[in-house]
Amino acid sequence: MKEYEVECIRCGARYSKADVVYTCRKCGGLLDIKYDYSEVDVERIVKAQGEGVWKYRELLPFDDGTKPITIHEGNTPLYRCDRLAKAIGVADLWVKHEGLNPSGSFKDRGMTVGVTKAVELSVKGVACASTGNTSASLAIFAAKAGFPCYVLLPKGKVALGKVAQAMMHGAQVFSLRGNFDDALRVVRVLCEEESLYLLNSVNPYRLEGQKTIAFEVAEKLGWEAPYRLILPVGNAGNISAIFKGFLELKTLGITDAIPRMTGIQAAGAKPIVNAFKEDKAEITPEEKPETIASAIRIGNPVNAAKALVAIRESGGVAESVTDEEITKAQLELARLEGVGVEPASAASIAGLKKLVEMGAIERDERIVCITTGHLLKDPERVIEICEPPKEVEADVNMLRKMLK
Repeated sequence: MKEYEVECIRCGARYSKADVVYTCRKCGGLLDIKYDYSEVDVERIVKAQGEGVWKYRELLPFDDGTKPITIHEGNTPLYRCDRLAKAIGVADLWVKHEGLNPSGSFKDRGMTVGVTKAVELSVKGVACASTGNTSASLAIFAAKAGFPCYVLLPKGKVALGKVAQAMMHGAQVFSLRGNFDDALRVVRVLCEEESLYLLNSVNPYRLEGQKTIAFEVAEKLGWEAPYRLILPVGNAGNISAIFKGFLELKTLGITDAIPRMTGIQAAGAKPIVNAFKEDKAEITPEEKPETIASAIRIGNPVNAAKALVAIRESGGVAESVTDEEITKAQLELARLEGVGVEPASAASIAGLKKLVEMGAIERDERIVCITTGHLLKDPERVIEICEPPKEVEADVNMLRKMLK
């Protein structure tokens, strides 16, 4: 077994790798997986063969003999987006499309590690609260591992494409009268009392898988970190995980810098943005978050403390964008670069545009935007924002007239 410790980021309390623990039992703080980096074989990272999350096994909390629960997640494309860059007014723009993971979102990276840990712990079932993508991903990995799976969704607040995935893969789906934060509060109690393994991003093993986004970005850029990395922020696990990934690369001497971590929230759900701008260490939760970007419609993000550290220590910023700005960015990314994403994903592009216009981002920076979920996750929204198909007779002359 690879040596690591589970440590509270607030009080430093440590827990055994055999413990089922999500937050510190002493102070309630978030937990992190800590390695002895002097024992890490750098060559096994920079010269690793294969592809995807498990290519970077040297920096995952398992030994070489562990058989992962995998559906070949990771290895998503990093596109250079020159047409979009020109439209926004920047010189060097890249988009990493996490919507091309097997389930259609970045959540697969965390789930492959989290469910593999669940197998190691011999739990009797897995569960999560979700705005959609987490439930879809967990259902798939639970099916692969043979675990009973229970997902709690806020009623009427989850795109049908995501609900369909959870249902198809055999999860028991519960529609709660409340928002995501209510669902997370309930599922945490349920997991404790029914001995289920919680796989929301408060689980530190989830973030170990998601940090591999940083490894892939750096590797595709010749083992260099971009100047800035921009991503949507909901429950704040992803920005925390990617920051950790880049921090590990710098600690190991593989890269010499950490990108300026830039988190974008929707205007109707922006507790982290508020805390950042008010220079506060803790957020004030929003009781009734609202935005068309359902994946980031979260008022009390559990990883807020880690996210604020990531943004501040890297010299980044946090900003919010309106639903209108998100929609415009979603259309531009699709029509200029052929990259179709769900609304929450487009928040990173909308945030980039806004920060460039504000003068908060220099136009010559090397920028990587993360898009987190596929267009088909939320097809209802596509129908709402696009022109409907034109109905025409099956006559070439009539069609020719309409083309003109």
